[in-house]
Amino acid sequence: MSTGKVLLGVLAGVAAGAALGILLAPDKGSYTRKKITSKGDDYVNDLKNKFNEFMDSVTNKFDEAKADAENAMNKGKQVVNDVKNEARNSVNEKFEKN
Repeated sequence: MSTGKVLLGVLAGVAAGAALGILLAPDKGSYTRKKITSKGDDYVNDLKNKFNEFMDSVTNKFDEAKADAENAMNKGKQVVNDVKNEARNSVNEKFEKN
């Protein structure tokens, strides 16, 4: 099971438990609604923060992978250029001997 699904399940369970606790508490209806709204806002803000952290992590990993790919490409180009130069030198040496 993925971590995201587990986290979502835990958050849903916490939200359901908090909502039931608030609904069963002996408070006035208007106060209870304010508490529910406040808790809902807190959960929304927490989810936004978690999502932003996740996106930052994904962005950083993407940037690292991109940099690694560019480095590998540059190394590959250097190898190709080295092989071309060796081939030219080899051909030039053969012509100079003849």
